[in-house]
Amino acid sequence: MTTALRKNRKKRGHVSAGHGRVGKHRKHPSGRGNAGGQHHHRIWFDKYHPGYFGKVGMRHFHYKKNPMVKPTCNVNQLQAMVSEADSKAATGNKVPVVDLTSKGVFKLLGKGFITTPLIVKARFISRIAEKKLKAAGGACVVSA
Repeated sequence: MTTALRKNRKKRGHVSAGHGRVGKHRKHPSGRGNAGGQHHHRIWFDKYHPGYFGKVGMRHFHYKKNPMVKPTCNVNQLQAMVSEADSKAATGNKVPVVDLTSKGVFKLLGKGFITTPLIVKARFISRIAEKKLKAAGGACVVSA
């Protein structure tokens, strides 16, 4: 914005330029940023950000993220995971095998439905997913 258009041009000649004589326009009268959250701004912090200060829960020393990773997929996604070579080889009484662990999926969950029989290998299989697979004529293999 050019200088000529600034609001301050109209305030030239007036002593406090709209900031008042008593309170005065000072730099940071209440502190910078989040200063005073536990002191002079406590009411504001408690009103708009309850629970901002303090700790909750237990500490977990040496938390390793890797063992906690458990990518999942649902029963309704299994048909898309069957490769074409497996589905062609599965003729007669042969059933295609889907190894979820090799596809980076560790747990099979039970959302959706499945009609074709499959043998599924996974580290974890939910109770509902196992029930749906067996109802379709398939089987579950829990692998480490």
